[in-house]
Amino acid sequence: MLTREKVVRRFGFATLTMFFCSQFIVAATATTQTSTVELISIAGKQRVLSQRIAKDYLYKGADVAVNKSNKQLAKTLKESKYVQQKLKESITDPRIVNLISFVEMNFQDISEKTKEKFNIDNAQYVLDLSESMLEGNEYIMTSLQKSSGATTSKLIDMSTRQSMLSQRIAKYYIAYQLGIKDDNTVNQMNKAVKLFSESHKTLMANKTNTPEINAKLKKIDRLWGVVYKFYLDIEMGGLPLIVFNTTDDITKSMKEITSLYVKLK
Repeated sequence: MLTREKVVRRFGFATLTMFFCSQFIVAATATTQTSTVELISIAGKQRVLSQRIAKDYLYKGADVAVNKSNKQLAKTLKESKYVQQKLKESITDPRIVNLISFVEMNFQDISEKTKEKFNIDNAQYVLDLSESMLEGNEYIMTSLQKSSGATTSKLIDMSTRQSMLSQRIAKYYIAYQLGIKDDNTVNQMNKAVKLFSESHKTLMANKTNTPEINAKLKKIDRLWGVVYKFYLDIEMGGLPLIVFNTTDDITKSMKEITSLYVKLK
């Protein structure tokens, strides 16, 4: 590596200035990239929260894991509001900012609706709002990932999506048990299970995984190998508490994996 003295001797002062300016640009780019990667993780978290809000509301309405879902719902609403504010403060792209405002309106609506007395009409409305929030945050994620271009950002995208999918699975499982038994509920469940399985294989095959990441993925693999069959039996039902707890366990583990991907360079 060229030291300051070697550059001066070989190229002179003008080149020295250009040399160190270039080093500053590289450092600035890396900092920007790290910031973008962190934002991708934050936006990915919002995708998870959009599904968890609906899941907790529906579980509370189904009178299953009421204390846990009630506490989790309050925490999730608070966390989602914080994350939304963080995105607003950190992103300047006008198109993304406009979409963030739209998602914020959806969040306000779903926040108010989840405070109302539970009924099937409210449950369907909360489901629809959670889908709209998810779509908006998917776009934000895609836009940030394109601006980053980092390989790590794709891993973060996929790992946060896994967290989202696990909450989505529980959401549709309990929705079906509550009486929302249209084809869309079953189809969305099956699609979520299939995408989770495919993405899990991709993450496990990733060559840049650290031993710690691989150990956590293998732990999920053992659990998933058993429980995914329960999820696919949505029409049979009868296992809402198992679905609640196992999907929360997967979400927690995937959150830890996402944090480890954020640290990868």
